[in-house]
Amino acid sequence: MRKIYGLPFLIPFLICSCQKSPNTVTEEAVEVPQKVKPLFVTDSVIYDTDDPAIWINSEDPSQSLIIGTDKDADGALYVFDLEGKKIDSLTVKGLQRPNNVDVSYGLKMGDTLVDFAVTGERMTSKLRFYSLPDMKEIQVGGLEIYKEETGKMFRDLMGVAIYHDKSNGKHYVIAGRKSGPTDGTYLWQYEIIGSESGIKLDLVRKFGNYSGKKEIEAIAVDNELGYIYYSDEGVGVRKYHADPSKGNEQLALFATEGFTQDHEGISIYKLDEKTGYILVSDQEVNQFHVFPREGAPSDPHQHELITIIKTSTVSSDGSEVTSMPLNSNFTKGMFVAMSDDKTFQLYRWEDLAGTILKSKK
Repeated sequence: MRKIYGLPFLIPFLICSCQKSPNTVTEEAVEVPQKVKPLFVTDSVIYDTDDPAIWINSEDPSQSLIIGTDKDADGALYVFDLEGKKIDSLTVKGLQRPNNVDVSYGLKMGDTLVDFAVTGERMTSKLRFYSLPDMKEIQVGGLEIYKEETGKMFRDLMGVAIYHDKSNGKHYVIAGRKSGPTDGTYLWQYEIIGSESGIKLDLVRKFGNYSGKKEIEAIAVDNELGYIYYSDEGVGVRKYHADPSKGNEQLALFATEGFTQDHEGISIYKLDEKTGYILVSDQEVNQFHVFPREGAPSDPHQHELITIIKTSTVSSDGSEVTSMPLNSNFTKGMFVAMSDDKTFQLYRWEDLAGTILKSKK
């Protein structure tokens, strides 16, 4: 763990007069500011960091945890405290190339509600589930998916994200892979069914357009608004309904301009139940493009660029953000981003927000 002292003041974003609205600007209108530095950098993992998740301790937010993948054939899920220190007693090792990780809350298992983390093993095509905060495996050995797929790399599990439909209590996992069909069935969505004896998965739909150019790894879910976002790398961010009963129509394709090469990690900062920001990693140039979570006043599926934030990350892939106050260091929330030096970087939200973006009150 390394603490970064002397945080610089953000240089205000300079925006030219070619604004589309008071809250959105074209890619050409954004002047990238001085890069923001993290408050903490985590202890290093052994091989290759890839994606983080944040578990919020509802009883004591200062005891919340950061969970991050170490992507290797002998990989792991590392657990860190809010200063980036490894918690060895909670780290899970021996995973076969875990790419992404996500967390959710209150899965019904018999008479108990369980918070949990899920990751996917690329080399086994299995989803692995762990209870939180103790990181004990719920379904020992995991659950295999994409069983009937035969195409090259069609079973190489990569992206995972959880949708929790609070209207009915159901949990779903959305899974992506290294490669897949271009017929609108790239992502598979499973209902997670818990019981006293463990977990089973029920495939509820196959959906999602894919350009065929690279891959789909980064997936994010907005539980409150009910949307799934994913990065079609080199193309843009695609948006769908999270509720499978609402159909498989693509609602939006945005972030199609201004990216250097790959669209990577997606995270959602929530100002309230309906508004906030969608952050998308522009991996090769170490910056994040920011879009309005709520869309435009006339169209909730129109997500125009607000600004660009340049960070200290190196080739950042996965990221996560929360607007919850956690402790005296993170009073407006925390942004966690993978860096290609075997670490994750922990930022104060207000340092990223600068004078352009808002913070949750």
